Amino acid sequence: MTAFVLVHGFACDHSDWRLQVEFLSRNHRVLTPDLRGHGAAPGTPDEVSIETFGADIAALLQEKDLRGAALVGHSMGCRVVLQACLDAPQRVGALALIDGSWLGAGAPVAIENYPQFARELFKGMFLAPSSLGTAIIGRALELPEAVGAALFPRMARWDGERMPQALAAVKVPLLVIQSTYLNAQRRRVAIKPGETTPWLDLVRRHAPQARIEIVPGVGHFPQLEAPQRVNNLLAGLV
Repeated sequence: MTAFVLVHGFACDHSDWRLQVEFLSRNHRVLTPDLRGHGAAPGTPDEVSIETFGADIAALLQEKDLRGAALVGHSMGCRVVLQACLDAPQRVGALALIDGSWLGAGAPVAIENYPQFARELFKGMFLAPSSLGTAIIGRALELPEAVGAALFPRMARWDGERMPQALAAVKVPLLVIQSTYLNAQRRRVAIKPGETTPWLDLVRRHAPQARIEIVPGVGHFPQLEAPQRVNNLLAGLV
């Protein structure tokens, strides 16, 4: 039985996977850890980084003695599962990256007002106002300010320093599920079949074996906004 390890995004938690747990647990073991500083997991500002999160997921794989696990990441979680694959490649059997992005190689800007930053960031993740969006924005604002302000610049730094290497190191089946991208005005919009983005171009350059699937018409949380489509794609991963 293949185990799925589902890793949430920045200022999110394990509950983003509730519709996948319901579906995948019929035939698979499913783990949905909270990353340090998120949800029920304790964590201080000096502990939160993609490197630390990836090491934590690798340690979880070892603790549960999982081999051939399917690691699934959403948004920031894409980076975390890529780092975990670098740290414990012998325990990973497949990867899925859901609505990932690449922040480029420039120096990250410091976050001086986390609540304002988070409100604007998460508001733009939804194509239209909704109760789901309101709930997720509210949850993002509950992340301790010091944690959010420390983590986001470190995530951007990881993109510039490690993302290409991490993609190139993937030797297992790689599924990329994309629903949105940031346009030239830095506004998040839905991606249409046939379109590409800097993130998808980066994937194609460094992991040409990747299978790329577009989920159109939804925002940044396709696992919650188009769960049947995402569930079927994940089920075909193993």
